[in-house]
Amino acid sequence: MKTKSLSFFNFILMFLLGSYSPSFAQQINTKPILSPWAENVDSNAPHPEYPRPQMVRGSWRNLNGQWDYAILEKGNGAPVTFDGKITVPFPVESYLSGVTKAVGAEKELGYDKVIQVTNTERKGKVLLHIGAVDWESEVFVNGKSVGKHQGGYDPFSFDITDFLAKGVDQKITVRVWDPSDKGPQPRGKQVNQPRGIWYTPVTGIWQTVWLEFVPTTYISHIKTTPDWDNGTFQFSINANTSDPTVTYKITAMDKGSKVAESSGSFGKESILKIPNPISWSLENPHLYDFEISLLKGKKVLDKVTSYGALRKVSIVYDSKGMQRFALNDQQVFHYGPLDQGWWPDGLYTAPTDEALAFDIIKTKELGFNMIRKHVKVEPARWYYHCDKMGIMVWQDMPSGDMGNRWEQKLGVIGKGTDRERTAESEAIYKKEWKAIIDANYNFPSIVVWVPFNEAWGQFKTHEISDWTKSYDPTRLVNSASGGNFELKGAKIAGDILDVHNYPDPVMPSAELFGKIQILVLGEFGGVGLPVEGHTWQEKDNWGYQSFKSKEELLDRYKILMKDLQDLIPKGLAAAVYTQTTDVEIETNGVMTYDRKVIKMPVDVLKKLHGELYK
Repeated sequence: MKTKSLSFFNFILMFLLGSYSPSFAQQINTKPILSPWAENVDSNAPHPEYPRPQMVRGSWRNLNGQWDYAILEKGNGAPVTFDGKITVPFPVESYLSGVTKAVGAEKELGYDKVIQVTNTERKGKVLLHIGAVDWESEVFVNGKSVGKHQGGYDPFSFDITDFLAKGVDQKITVRVWDPSDKGPQPRGKQVNQPRGIWYTPVTGIWQTVWLEFVPTTYISHIKTTPDWDNGTFQFSINANTSDPTVTYKITAMDKGSKVAESSGSFGKESILKIPNPISWSLENPHLYDFEISLLKGKKVLDKVTSYGALRKVSIVYDSKGMQRFALNDQQVFHYGPLDQGWWPDGLYTAPTDEALAFDIIKTKELGFNMIRKHVKVEPARWYYHCDKMGIMVWQDMPSGDMGNRWEQKLGVIGKGTDRERTAESEAIYKKEWKAIIDANYNFPSIVVWVPFNEAWGQFKTHEISDWTKSYDPTRLVNSASGGNFELKGAKIAGDILDVHNYPDPVMPSAELFGKIQILVLGEFGGVGLPVEGHTWQEKDNWGYQSFKSKEELLDRYKILMKDLQDLIPKGLAAAVYTQTTDVEIETNGVMTYDRKVIKMPVDVLKKLHGELYK
């Protein structure tokens, strides 16, 4: 089939962005298709796993499960009466929440739960953690406001020790407001009226809520930076103390055996030298375990465990002087799916941890070596699974405050516009982007940060890209995947020049940019197959290009792979195929939305993809 031009694609996307017919509009789907894990969800104790694998303590309690909920008019404060029960941490619009109702910008969502904290557990401090709430939340303990948080994708916590009442029973209340696409905040693909490539809103708590019981003086943050060239880890440890006599000790373990040890004091970074270091690679994702102890003299005040990996992300030049991605100084072509992380039954929240890992397992089995996590941030355990399995991650910033003009051209610079954001909108973006990087800095699988997708809310591109690069120089920056590109001197912002094209592969001009940027095809493909019995709705499903049989789909995919392979020697360094799964009415996934059908043979795809890496 003839390749669609960019102007045609722009027309289609502008149609999806700016207008829609009533046939696209959807209400909350109260009877969606279900993934195989839905029946395994324990509504009294979903997602029981320890939620923070980069800093583990033994003394904690999971608060997921049944909470009281209420949908109230905005501005009423903490709820006092309730509408029923909700299963946390599934968003209120989702099937697995047990509610499946819309909220909207004019209302607020309230949560309430009575928990127990024993005298033994409150000897030190009690911390309340929430993995993510979309979007603005206020936490109350026993009727008193503990604090507020804005941000739908970053974890946060409060010290609730001084808010605990006498006795064992304590009441936790959370008030949430989320304007979805009526506000400027990062929201990814959520819209109030889902259609095409835009999906159901996600409101409220959507990651694990948990208590942590810590000593009076405790470790509050760990930052681990690998130095692959020198076989060392650099540590920065924070604690809730200014006592200069308090120090810390770090012990590195490899498969249970101690291999290195280092000590340090707060305010100073510590270097841990690994003898005979083993690299983290796609074939051998080797991880070192760490034990960090907080000391006052010889007394251990606190202890946590963590892990890290020795790997290096950099740019190398091929024999023609073209820029290429490198992992541990070895050139590697990046190829992976656009992974949106949506679920038919849980929306933003996977039904179980097994389900959360499933997409990564299948991505590896299909022969992909990278995942672009698209305008969403996952729970920490998702990145932990990527670290363990050995797959690279490009992490997008969730989009928001859209509306500026987009013009992408393959050989020259696009003439689109940066978004004129308000001071409030800019501050919201910058605060959450920093929080996302801070929360996920330690995961070695993340190799690229992507501040903007296309021109969706793209603003001050050079400033944001330069800040991202300076804040984390250990990773590469893809300033605007498929977005507007502007020269600053002879350089485009960031390390990467990334274009989007559907369905056929193309690449940026190697002659103009190949020696100053890594050349990337950040989205292509989108060839779809609605599978009867496995779609979000019975009819009117949508794809960039749709087929009627698995055989037709595979034949088209083989052509895409041949055309893609031909671009690699010309300078193409990476490509992202749309997409891992179907999402709502968008049926261009390698798998169906319920994950029950893989539309093309695994062994055939793995062989095709293997040709790209030669």
